[in-house]
Amino acid sequence: MFAIIKSGGRQYKVSAGQTLEVNRLPVEAGQQVKFEEVLLISDADNTMIGKPLVANAVVLATATKQGRGKKVIVFKYKAKKRYRHHRGHRQELTFLTIDDIIAGGKSLITGEAPTLREEELPAVEELETLPESAELEAATGEVAEIAEPEPEVEEKKAPRRRRARKAEETESAELEAATGEVTEAAEPEPEVEEKKAPRRRRTKKAEETESEAEE
Repeated sequence: MFAIIKSGGRQYKVSAGQTLEVNRLPVEAGQQVKFEEVLLISDADNTMIGKPLVANAVVLATATKQGRGKKVIVFKYKAKKRYRHHRGHRQELTFLTIDDIIAGGKSLITGEAPTLREEELPAVEELETLPESAELEAATGEVAEIAEPEPEVEEKKAPRRRRARKAEETESAELEAATGEVTEAAEPEPEVEEKKAPRRRRTKKAEETESEAEE
């Protein structure tokens, strides 16, 4: 007896007790997996073909471990171009063991109703009924008030700023008021640039007049 199932876009021919490698599934080791996409079921007496799936058919499997497949070399080559591209790849896999093939609500191996494995829930710690404070309150009859912690207030530091000109003027005004003297700020005298007379070339006419005067 065998069945054909679909997982991860691929089809697998499986039978009870077989070990199967499929693309990685989000399961843990020891967890039961149900394959509901069954395409065909065949035994010695009957064959059920799905259109496209077999109705009320399930294949049960148990995840044994998570692993990786064999390395595959991917090599690309272009002639006369000095192009070589060498990479390796290992496919992520889940290793399964086929437990049972079910059709019409019955196991085709044993002929009985299938037994599905229930997932174990994490244990929840039992809460204590009466803590120590509750026992004390019950004994004394007084209710102890729980002091709420005061919220911590963060102290904001003032930012350091440079002294502005206005602050300096206020300080100088305070000093004048205290001493009674007014200090006049000496204004710098403007610098006067001396203009030099342009040097003119003596013309020919001026030289003639000078020579005539000398004569």
